[in-house]
Amino acid sequence: MSKNVSWDEQGNGDARGEWGALDSAGRKLDLAHWQSRLDELRAKHHVPAASLAILVDGAVHELASGVLHRGTGVEATTGSVFQMGSIAKVYTATLIMQLADSGQLDLDAPVVDVLPEFSVADPELTRAITTRQLLSHTSGLTCDFTYDSGRGDDCLAKYVEAAGGVALDCPPGEALSYSSIGYNVLGRIIEVLTGKVWDEALKDLLLTPLGLDHTMTLPEEALRFRAAMSHLGEPGQDPDPAPSWDLMPRSAGPYGRVIATAGDLARLARMHLAGGVAQDGTRVLSEETVALMQRRVVDSPDKWSVSADGWGLGWTLYDWNGVQGYGHDGASIGQYGYLRVVPSAGVAVALLTNGGGARELYAALYRELLAELAGVTMPDTFAPPAEPPVVDFAPLVGTYRREGVVITVTERDGAGHMVYEFVDGMKDFSEALEIDLVPVTETVFAGTGVGAAFSEDYMPVIFSALMDGTGCVYIGMRCGPKVA
Repeated sequence: MSKNVSWDEQGNGDARGEWGALDSAGRKLDLAHWQSRLDELRAKHHVPAASLAILVDGAVHELASGVLHRGTGVEATTGSVFQMGSIAKVYTATLIMQLADSGQLDLDAPVVDVLPEFSVADPELTRAITTRQLLSHTSGLTCDFTYDSGRGDDCLAKYVEAAGGVALDCPPGEALSYSSIGYNVLGRIIEVLTGKVWDEALKDLLLTPLGLDHTMTLPEEALRFRAAMSHLGEPGQDPDPAPSWDLMPRSAGPYGRVIATAGDLARLARMHLAGGVAQDGTRVLSEETVALMQRRVVDSPDKWSVSADGWGLGWTLYDWNGVQGYGHDGASIGQYGYLRVVPSAGVAVALLTNGGGARELYAALYRELLAELAGVTMPDTFAPPAEPPVVDFAPLVGTYRREGVVITVTERDGAGHMVYEFVDGMKDFSEALEIDLVPVTETVFAGTGVGAAFSEDYMPVIFSALMDGTGCVYIGMRCGPKVA
């Protein structure tokens, strides 16, 4: 257990070692209890280290537990920084909305109006893609395109050029398909309109105004602080340190590499909860723009992979039995982050981890925290019913494909089976996965035997259709159209 606990109240400083605090509404927040639960659940689920920040009515309370590196035994503190993976997309979206606020960017204009060099595999569809679609993952651009364009300041320009020939998951505007390419294109838009590389624009336009001095993008910056090491291993066991601290190229920044403390992540959420105003009164976003980011653009056919009921402009949107919320998840090859915000209660919770059963830790801890602080009842963990329904699987049989992945669905002895194979630039990511499909509904299945590559328990597999009737399958929020 870490004894390094911090609390900042309305900007009035930092109190280390406090075990109880009053938020600005006068409610008692039992930090000793939550420290104990964090310690207990972290150990139970074999998570080496976890950092937790709780924002209640403007006050940020920070807790830490465990070790940053199981090989060295260095303790986690509230000042420790973690890789946050796709939570970086929230930062990129916020920067884009600042540019829209200032009139520099029309969200509904074609991307090629700002980036003439932007293209997709189908030239006719290139001009159809807008910035708004990139923000809401409705552009059709795919996710799993990995390309190391080097460490230079031109890495994003090179990445966008290299992605020009990648096939779309689906036509623009037709469906949600989670896209990292789309967020790198947004990063490049930021560079062109600000005249700064994405990293510098992030610091100047967002991190500095918000006072986020424990947030960064590059490894050499992270070395100023205690940095969490990634850990990898089999579910249910203590994981081992990964071969490298960071396996992502610099070009992953806009979609996947912001490094921060849990407290700094909660402070970003505080600005959004405050209608776009920083704690010192600086306006970062207009109130109208903050609300627009939280407005649902598209429903999610996959409500389980990241608990997404829908998507706004950068935010994942949640509906907890009528209580609305927003946030984002992130994964960075052994490090996992979770942010949930409940506007009606003025509450945000940020959890950063460095391996093990992080998703199970998140689910158990957030279920308790959000129930007590915000009256939220989170859904049960995704799993098939005790008596799965009988479904006609024949219409779902076939081959589905998106960039980097081929999915072959067959029927074996009346039951569904799937082979998930990595191809193209993803071919060395993992061996092909053999997955049994247990029915949840006629179109939703629980995939078994997946392991840590996707989830700790069952992997949601959702069959749907595009507007033209083409069948598709959703795995990990990614749309794979049927090709045979």
